[in-house]
Amino acid sequence: MAQESFKRRIVVTGAGVVSAVGVGKAETLASLRAGCSGLDAVKYLQTDRTEFPVGEVKLTDEEMVSRLGLDPAVPVTRTILLGVLALKEALDEAGLGDLSAVPFVNGTTVGGMDRSERYYRDFISDRPDNNEYLALHDCGTTTDRIASLGRPGKIPFAWATTISTACSSAANALLLGADLIRCGQAEAVVAGGSECLSSFHLNGFDTLMIVDREPCRPFDATRAGLNLGEGAAFLVIESEESALRRGAKILAVLAGCGNACDAFHQTATSPDGEGPYLAMKQALEESGLSPADIDYVSAHGTGTPNNDTSESAAIRRIFGENLPPLTSAKAYTGHTTSASGSIEAVFALLQLQENFIPVSLNFSEEDPGCIRPYTGGPHREIRNILSNAFGFGGNDSSIILSRV
Repeated sequence: MAQESFKRRIVVTGAGVVSAVGVGKAETLASLRAGCSGLDAVKYLQTDRTEFPVGEVKLTDEEMVSRLGLDPAVPVTRTILLGVLALKEALDEAGLGDLSAVPFVNGTTVGGMDRSERYYRDFISDRPDNNEYLALHDCGTTTDRIASLGRPGKIPFAWATTISTACSSAANALLLGADLIRCGQAEAVVAGGSECLSSFHLNGFDTLMIVDREPCRPFDATRAGLNLGEGAAFLVIESEESALRRGAKILAVLAGCGNACDAFHQTATSPDGEGPYLAMKQALEESGLSPADIDYVSAHGTGTPNNDTSESAAIRRIFGENLPPLTSAKAYTGHTTSASGSIEAVFALLQLQENFIPVSLNFSEEDPGCIRPYTGGPHREIRNILSNAFGFGGNDSSIILSRV
């Protein structure tokens, strides 16, 4: 029985997304089709580091509170607000009424840092002003608030948990959700991630000297680093039997997942891309697909010198000379760090539904050490997409989404 459960087909029945290229799937689809980047000068983040382009969601906290119909007097962080926007869209599309048996898995690393960094001095000087925001700092509380505010006054989720593996967090949330379904621990799971920008975030990556002062150029010979972004996305995944029983519309199949850790370096992947290679290999093996079946790769593609050569090496190991089209969403949204895996999974879902490939932005000069990304032109029908999300410490994950 356990072996049969593990072979269950997992499908997607709902998705919600918010990023620099749009609030909701309709705006997102329009931006991706038109090749419109969301990268711009800092507008909403309170920082003096305005020399870096960022991918901000084009709403203030107050505008999100109003859009969601929340009480302005109740403290919330930007990560929570982004998460609730995406969660509501996903749940509305899936039509899940009773969530009492549905787990919620959220990936985040920054949590409530956007408020903590602004009000920490109040806290250490024993001033009560804004101390309520510090209670929202940790990642677990962020998850709990997204779960509760996404379903106000209704039956809550069965339970909620947090994945924090840096830039692979949201992808790993999907992997955990898939395992729960395959192992018979749940029929449906809501999984994804949410992450806002913070000064801590921006300054930390700048300390690593990997933030570009120009719009990022994944896989380009002139690439000089990443741009940071923010956003959230959640997917409702469930066993095919559950979806059919509910009469839910099946949007795609979560055909395979893989996770590996090469433990090469705290902030860099190995030159031969061992971790990324193993993650992609596992996802293919689990899906039962061959490399030739993959019609498009949604690359992690941060625009840093190390990532793009390492990922290219891993992809060449998987596909050999028969490389599928490849682009990176980071030139559209910036690197949304912990949320990137689920945001880009929703992008892949839209591509499957609409049969298109977003062109690579800002690419001009080929690098012999990198794969040349897709810049336009004919392509075959998009049936299977491999999506990568690689984190610090070599925690690397890949998922495969397929047409029904």
